[in-house]
Amino acid sequence: MNPQQARFNMVEQQIRPWDVLDKTVLHILSELPREIFVPQAFQALAYTDTTIPLGHGQEMVEPRIDARLMHDLQLLGHEQVLEIGTGSGYLTALLAKRAQHVLSLEINPELAQTASHNLQRAGITNAQVRVANGSNGAVVDGPFDAIVLSGSVAEVPPSLLQQLKIGGRLIAIVGEEPIMSATLFTRTADANWRSQALWDTSAPRLQGFTEPTRFQF
Repeated sequence: MNPQQARFNMVEQQIRPWDVLDKTVLHILSELPREIFVPQAFQALAYTDTTIPLGHGQEMVEPRIDARLMHDLQLLGHEQVLEIGTGSGYLTALLAKRAQHVLSLEINPELAQTASHNLQRAGITNAQVRVANGSNGAVVDGPFDAIVLSGSVAEVPPSLLQQLKIGGRLIAIVGEEPIMSATLFTRTADANWRSQALWDTSAPRLQGFTEPTRFQF
C-alpha cells in the first residue's frame, strides 16, 4: 500500500462525495496517516469505506463518517472539545488538528491506552485520553465549545447538552436501525437548545449509554 496515494483516493472517492469540501478539513484528511490508528491485522483496510474491528466490541467507523462529523462541527481553532468514545484515536486526532484542545473519554482501558499511543505516534500533543463512561461527560472540565459523539446513541442525555457553553455545538448520530441521523445541537441560551438533523447514516453503538425499554407482548 502506498499510504499517500491511498489517502488521496480516500479523500477524492469517499470524502468529497459526502459534501466535505472545506479545504482545511480536506488537507488534514489527506495528511493524517490513518494507518497509524488501524490494528495491525487490518492495515490493508486502513483507507477503505468500511468499519474496522478494534476488539472489545468496538469498531472504527468509515472514514467518511469521521470526516463529516469533524466538518460539520465547523471548528475554528480556539475551541475546547469533548469527544465521547475515543476508539482508535483517529477522530480525536482529526479534531485536535482543528481545535485548541480535545479531551476524549473512552470506557475501555485497553482501547484508551492504545489510542494514547496512536496519538503520540501521530505527533498529536493537544489531546488527552481519559478512561471514563462518556455518557456522564466531564462536568469538572466543562463547559465545552463543542462535543462530538463518535458512535451512535438512542438519544443524547440532557446532562451532556448542559455541558455546552452558550453558542456551543454537540454533534451525534441519533436513533435506531434502520433510521439514524447525524444531529447538530446548539445551545442558544441557558435553558434552550436548537437541534438540526443533518444527514442519514448508521454507526455502531457507543458503550455506556442507556437504551430505550422495548415492550414485549
